[in-house]
This record gives sequence, structure tokens and C-alpha cells, in this order.
Amino acid sequence: MKLLLTNDDSIESVFLHELVRALYQAGHELYVVAPKTEQSWIGAAKSRHRPVHSTPVDRGLGCPTWVVDGTPSDCVNIAIAHLLPTRPDAVVSGINIGLNASLGFILASGTIAGAWEGAVHGLPAVALSQDLPLEQFESVRQNKGKPNAEILASLRTSAAHAARLVPKFVHATAERSFVVHNVNFPYPCSPDSAVHRTIPARVVIPGLFSPQADDGNHRFVFKLGQDISPAQPLTDRTALATGYISHTILDYTKLGT
Repeated sequence: MKLLLTNDDSIESVFLHELVRALYQAGHELYVVAPKTEQSWIGAAKSRHRPVHSTPVDRGLGCPTWVVDGTPSDCVNIAIAHLLPTRPDAVVSGINIGLNASLGFILASGTIAGAWEGAVHGLPAVALSQDLPLEQFESVRQNKGKPNAEILASLRTSAAHAARLVPKFVHATAERSFVVHNVNFPYPCSPDSAVHRTIPARVVIPGLFSPQADDGNHRFVFKLGQDISPAQPLTDRTALATGYISHTILDYTKLGT
């Protein structure tokens, strides 16, 4: 398949690079168009009020690669219209550093938005995220996006799962269906981690900004929120906590029904 890859953690993300390598080894034709800087929690925003620059780059990924100084949605929109030599078969976004599970995280996610932009173009779309405990998440951040050996091993296993799952989900999704497959990998992820269908957890996430400091600013404070989901059906958050790979089908045609 011809796959367009993007993410929200930037072109430099090792998590993106490992996904590219796994899909490349599986024999797919790949194109990478990713943000210049991290775009987490940006949602489906597009850069309406400023020009956006795209540049071909070489990151040793073995496929045509561009960096865009915009959002994940910018990347996919510009890629399909202006950068790729042909229309891709699907858009794949990730692997994100951290989970994208529950309603609050899904709607805010730049990773899922990159996939959603593909769906808006009528393409099958898959978003991929790697759950990490807070300690491991912070270690990646403090090490400028580079995972330690333990995290890297889990990531590579997740990428191998992704290389198996992406074609399956793409082939099962008709064009112009407005569906995003949201996949979250547990930590640690093992070769025998089972895939379970899930629904988004209902998580309340208030107070994501600090009180006003002396400089007058409020600063973002990460929180996982309070899960108020019913016991059934299985949610994405519960699946991850149980060690399952969570697969949620986000069908945007059902909004308001």
C-alpha cells in the first residue's frame, strides 16, 4: 500500500521513526510529512492566519520525507494536495508518545487529528499511540524524545503490531467512510498482547491549567482525569490497564445519532 505518515510529536520523534521502519520492512510504499515542532493537544487545528512552509528533508527513513512548520492537519492537507506524487491509500498517524484514550484525549489529540484529516479526504485512517506510565513518559521528555532501552523495546514491539494491524484496518475501511481506527498500545507491549475492541472511556479532566502565577500566566498541567465510565462495555483506558491493545473505531458519521 501507499501510506502517508504523520504525527504530532514532530519529525524528530523516534516513535515515528520506528513506525516508519516497521511499515517499510513490511513492504509498503511510504511518504512521511510531519510537523517541525511538537503539536500535542492541538486537535484538528489548521494554520489559517499565517503561511505554512514545507521542506523536503532526509532523516534516513528510506522514503520521501518532508517537514512542515504547522499542525498535523496542515501536514496531511498539504501533503495530499501538493507534496505526494500520487494519492495515498491511507493515512497513518503516530506512534504518539503517550496514550490517546478517552473522550477528552481523543478530541484534543493532534495524532488523531492527523488521521482524521485523512478521513476528511475520503481515505482510510489509523491513529497509533503508545501508553506510557508517567515516570517513563517524563524520562522520554527529559531525554529530548529519546526512549531508554526498556521503552524502545516496547515501542518496537508496538510498531511490529502496527505493521500487522494497519493493512487489516485499511482493507476493512471503505473510502469516504469518515472512520478513524484509534489504536493504543499498552506498556509494556509484548508480541502476544491481544487486540480488543473498545469504546472511548468517559473521563472528566478539569483544571488543566495552573493558577495564575506572578507573571500573570497560567501553565498547562498534565492530568489523566477521573474515569467515570460504566463497567461495560470495555473502554480503551480499561483495556490498556489490563495489558490489551485497544482498538476503537471512531465513526464520525454517527455523531448526533
